[in-house]
Amino acid sequence: MSVLAEERKKRIVELVDHQGQVKVNELAKDFNVSTETIRRHLEELEGEKKIKKVYGGAVRIDTMPNELSMFEREILNIDKKRIIGKKAALIIEKGDVIFIDEGSTTLQMASSLKNIEGLTVITNSFPLVVKLMGYEEQKGFMGEIIFLGGNVRSNHFRTSGSLAERMAKEFFVDKAFVAIDGIDPDAGITSYDLDKCMLSKIFISNSKQSYILSDSTKIGVRANYKIETLSEIDFIISDVRKPEVMPIADYKWIQG
Repeated sequence: MSVLAEERKKRIVELVDHQGQVKVNELAKDFNVSTETIRRHLEELEGEKKIKKVYGGAVRIDTMPNELSMFEREILNIDKKRIIGKKAALIIEKGDVIFIDEGSTTLQMASSLKNIEGLTVITNSFPLVVKLMGYEEQKGFMGEIIFLGGNVRSNHFRTSGSLAERMAKEFFVDKAFVAIDGIDPDAGITSYDLDKCMLSKIFISNSKQSYILSDSTKIGVRANYKIETLSEIDFIISDVRKPEVMPIADYKWIQG
């Protein structure tokens, strides 16, 4: 490999370490090379265990094993998450009873839930409940809010565990909106947190329609714990078109 190529790879590692993630298209533009060249560099760097490839780019390896805090997740890829959240909220109809999972992407649905008549929201997300309570005080949200109690995960502003799961099993809803940490052609949808994984499984199982919210950085990522196979979900909402790596299945892919 040429010295120039090695320099590009070294710079890519530095960018990933500093920013946490990089994108193929942006790297190709910055280095004035083809996207194929960048993808080859990323494959080589992943083989050297210096980065982790994901759909459209790469991320720092040490960000993969553990779930980021709610604060960190909320500011990461926020524009993509807003697009996905607003698209998801458009699916909700008058009188729906819905699960909304805790997550920085599902949280972006909140402002669009105002003025939907007869809506019942069941959630384990503290930030979502706070937002809806604020809208309720301003007469902007007129529906019902049901909060799932359980073990408090203060770093992620959510409840989980056996108590939350027991409560969730008592509800059968029209739609479930589930946040994930990874979506992989073989592994399906995955999470870094086992308790969150178990609760998400209940949300999917007890809903007439399940909607998985995933921005493009999570495509091709395989987190520690499997939530469900792709055959068990109904819809995937993302900021990008369905990638070729994703298999043909019964679910429908919705681009925000």
